[in-house]
Amino acid sequence: MTAAGFDPEWLALREPADAAARAADLLDPLRVVLSRRQGTVLPRVDRTKGASTPGDSRKNRPLVTIRDLGSGTGSMRRWLSGRLGVPERWVLQDRDPELLALAVDDEAGVEVRVEEIGALSGAELVGTSLVTASALLDVLTAREVDALVAACVEAGCPALLTLTVTGRVELDPPGPLDSRFEAAFNQHQRRHLLGPDAVAHATAAFEARGATVLTRPSPWRLEPGPLTEQWLRGWIGAACEQDPDLTSEAPDYLRRAGELRAVVEHADLLAIPGERT
Repeated sequence: MTAAGFDPEWLALREPADAAARAADLLDPLRVVLSRRQGTVLPRVDRTKGASTPGDSRKNRPLVTIRDLGSGTGSMRRWLSGRLGVPERWVLQDRDPELLALAVDDEAGVEVRVEEIGALSGAELVGTSLVTASALLDVLTAREVDALVAACVEAGCPALLTLTVTGRVELDPPGPLDSRFEAAFNQHQRRHLLGPDAVAHATAAFEARGATVLTRPSPWRLEPGPLTEQWLRGWIGAACEQDPDLTSEAPDYLRRAGELRAVVEHADLLAIPGERT
């Protein structure tokens, strides 16, 4: 989570980078699982277009209900919709009603729920075919992640959880204090949240409950520009809050914002309860 928080302008700014980073190859095993559970023949999907090939009719195929947690303005739905080759029904869940209003401004047939993630239970997921989330796990506590995992496993519901930060950052051109800023930022996240430990924690929690877990890297690759500048301000600000001795170095780092390229490591996770892929 950056200093920009969940401001709609920040979410809009990062959406193209999010879409480019997500690990699309996790969709292949997910499509197999969804098709098997529906008892249908797996349609062929054009990965580049995210749509079924001509002649593949979706008529009379079971509707897949996808619940997107912490959905914000709906970027996950915009990326995933059509890529699974199944008819979809989306439930967008977020604690911020203003963000949800933006997510469904021009959309019909999308349900919204203003709820905290911690309120989710296995019983509430009955009838849900897939749980999704984007940039969520690292801003949850261990207890919240454990509750999410328990709910998915109890309901037998696969989970596609994308864009969780892993703590590694590479700046180009590099600076002498890059590793120190990185370590301070990671410790700042760990104060109350899982931060860069979230993928390992969620993987262990799912596997302890018998789920199959697949993970893939999903790095942001940032060029000089507004997104890199805003991300850098948030990264530097959190690091300085954690390690005040870095404050005197922050202006030099921020002055480099217009020339910096950055690789911000993330990971995507697909958990499949009760399956072996």
